Amino acid sequence: MTDELPKTHGATGAADGDAVAAGQPLLRIEAVAKSFGTFRAVDGVSLDIKAGEFFALLGPSGCGKTTLLRMLAGFEAPDEGRILLGDKDIAQALPHERPINMMFQNYALFPHLSVRDNIAFGLKRAGMARADIATRVAEMVALVKLEGLEKRKPDQLSGGQRQRVALARALARRPQLLLLDEPLAALDKKLRESTQGELMALQRRLGMTFIIVTHDQEEAMTMASRIGVMKSGKLAQVASPRQLYEAPRSRWIAEFVGDVNLFDGESKLRDGHRLIIGTRDAGALVVAEPREPVGAGKLAVAIRPEKVKLSRHGPVSEAGRETAINRLDGVIADICYLGGTTTYKVKLDTGGTVQASVANNARIDVDAYSLNQHVVAWFTPDDCVVLQS
Repeated sequence: MTDELPKTHGATGAADGDAVAAGQPLLRIEAVAKSFGTFRAVDGVSLDIKAGEFFALLGPSGCGKTTLLRMLAGFEAPDEGRILLGDKDIAQALPHERPINMMFQNYALFPHLSVRDNIAFGLKRAGMARADIATRVAEMVALVKLEGLEKRKPDQLSGGQRQRVALARALARRPQLLLLDEPLAALDKKLRESTQGELMALQRRLGMTFIIVTHDQEEAMTMASRIGVMKSGKLAQVASPRQLYEAPRSRWIAEFVGDVNLFDGESKLRDGHRLIIGTRDAGALVVAEPREPVGAGKLAVAIRPEKVKLSRHGPVSEAGRETAINRLDGVIADICYLGGTTTYKVKLDTGGTVQASVANNARIDVDAYSLNQHVVAWFTPDDCVVLQS
């Protein structure tokens, strides 16, 4: 796709393509740092992104994700480190010298220009022939399904349509890398969900590399093949959505990505391939051997709410023998009906609380459990993740 770029677009040469084909990442970020006064917004970030990957930078406000994206686009220059596209360091290159385009959160459309002229703007600036511009704009209009709207101005479009114009304009120059800065934040929930699917399908169809910045965990996990979670200017973990959710590297990530039950503990005993951890709010919990060794000191046991099962008397085997290894007795303290699931908060006899998410598989008019009802919450050792607290 990028071999069709005019040289003025900053397209990479054959050496870059050869490097990527040889197995090097398309984008390599090496120990990049950026400060504003005494505030270190990005602090020594290193990251490799492969060609054709849909990558998400996820984190709370102020974590440095947008600053990192702006350095990739060329709107900020790093104080330290290198940014390699193929085998060329582009850290100090100007934005128009990079085969990279950015789609902004507010779309940044020109209000006085039509849909057609907004899409064509960058192509005209690059000196493309008029006939080629017309062909490329028509391709982009069809790609994002805006046929019939070419003459409209941005204020005559819906939020979703404006988002598509901005996307078409960003794709028109056929960049090697497309950067998306919270592009769906202004859309309502239904439109946001449908647009997520459209972006994923478009990225797969084009085979282009997308990097999206978002603070929405669900959005990142839905769209990205890998996610980099940022905290205080650093990458806290880079993993697939499943790895991030099921095997968080730290307590902070477990709490940031999705809902989680956390029980703090300090002691541990070994029982074969399992550990017994004494917790303050849930007593002794039996957990599977951690994938990575945990050190001495304070520990936390993490269990996702959907892993917690509820019953009135506890699980039993076919022979009538109770099989729950981690059994916690309590009463229902709160109920939250969410349509597909119901979340129950259980006040434990031991003093703590545990949250259970139960799928609503049957069409019924009442909840499976009621407030103040006694229940048994249980989970297996494999449902637990041990974290350094």
